Amino acid sequence: MPPTDASAGSGPTAAPLSRTGTRTGSAGMPDALFSHFAVEDDDADSEDTLDLHLPSEFVALFAGGTDYLLDRLPTWGPVVTPAGSFQLVPVRLETDLPLVHRWMNDPAVAEFWELAGPPNRTEEHLRAQLHGDGRSVPCLGVLDGTPMSYWEIYRADLDPLARRYPARPHDTGIHLLVGDAADRGRGLGTALLGAVSDLILDRRPACARVVAEPDLRNTSSVAAFRSAGFRLAAEIDLPGKRAALMVRDRVPRDAP
Repeated sequence: MPPTDASAGSGPTAAPLSRTGTRTGSAGMPDALFSHFAVEDDDADSEDTLDLHLPSEFVALFAGGTDYLLDRLPTWGPVVTPAGSFQLVPVRLETDLPLVHRWMNDPAVAEFWELAGPPNRTEEHLRAQLHGDGRSVPCLGVLDGTPMSYWEIYRADLDPLARRYPARPHDTGIHLLVGDAADRGRGLGTALLGAVSDLILDRRPACARVVAEPDLRNTSSVAAFRSAGFRLAAEIDLPGKRAALMVRDRVPRDAP
């Protein structure tokens, strides 16, 4: 769904950055990429990306663990941003669940993430990714030592989203929410989207594009992506929404 900025809008009432892809952000293998593998998919229209599974034959090719799909994201380290030192830190359920659960129950967040409710609902959403094959990594965004946002970095080319646009190998998607109202509506989300997009392109050499698909109704989200260097590539229909497919390309970014 759309990473919209709870802080990227023009004022304090701006909507929070919400998910940029499918519901949990990770699955679905495009036939063009691995046509010799069968994708296990009980519901071709399912929005929950974690309902799809890489076949065991494919996973067996990578016996070294689950970090390979996103180039060992936990080791990416901090980056300098206009707002301070920022780092993506993979979620730890035992310590981070209460914070993420509180953010998900903020009405401004819940409108787009649709994960409000008891702690076990948030836990199931996180656990499905943490115990998956590594195609989606849920993270806290830590700014100058303080957790202030929630991110999902995922393989868009291995996601049901890939059925809805001309996906390329290693396309990487972003889901984002800015946690507290005080951090919203002042451009912080835009700054972090730009920094994280740079980080993905720097740490994932095979990735040529970073993508997101905010709800078209979430105008502050679309504006945040535009300000962070994304372009509107298309309007696409996803389960439950009409989305703006936002794309940030490597070539324009790296051009002199």
